[in-house]
Amino acid sequence: MTEPTSRWNAERTEGRGAEYDTKWERIAAAGGSVHGEADFVCRFRPRRVLDAGCGTGRVAIELAARGVDVVGVDLDAVMLDVARTKAPDLTWVEGSLHEIALGRAFDVVVTAGNVMIFVEPGSESGVVGNLAKHLVPGGLLVSGFQLDHSYGLARYDADCDAAGLALVDRHATWDGAPWTEDAGYAVSVHRGADAECDDAECDDAGDGRA
Repeated sequence: MTEPTSRWNAERTEGRGAEYDTKWERIAAAGGSVHGEADFVCRFRPRRVLDAGCGTGRVAIELAARGVDVVGVDLDAVMLDVARTKAPDLTWVEGSLHEIALGRAFDVVVTAGNVMIFVEPGSESGVVGNLAKHLVPGGLLVSGFQLDHSYGLARYDADCDAAGLALVDRHATWDGAPWTEDAGYAVSVHRGADAECDDAECDDAGDGRA
């Protein structure tokens, strides 16, 4: 079967599956943090999280270890096979982020690991729209990606706006470094326009603090 066209298929240089995991193992062995995304997401105290573009499950598995109900979705069967081997009790779904319909909603949908610049070119708005459909009222779409690509923040924010999501926070890194216009990476938090939350909950989502 021919793989769908995407930057992931065309440009990946770090291998797939277990080989991909060696990058994070090296970082951890050197004393570095490999759970910045999970730390960031947990600021919002979610009960249910969709890890969209979950790869080998690094983020989803860590969230589950912290008591979060997690579903991981990815189009890459090789990466998912590794995720299933590492955490067979979690729910892993093979499918396109543009087309999946899981039949449930989540407090947070997170796309880490540059997912939004690795999807099939031209599908980005459809991906954002479909992910928005998987959010509870007031749920958060959290996405981090590099800004050295034709799909940048202006287009991403426009796609979120079209999906009924409003920007409430942005950082330059997953550890919460302040956003600046010359940053090479962005972690964006968008919330559903019809948020049903009290003032304290909305404040939490807006400033990235739990």
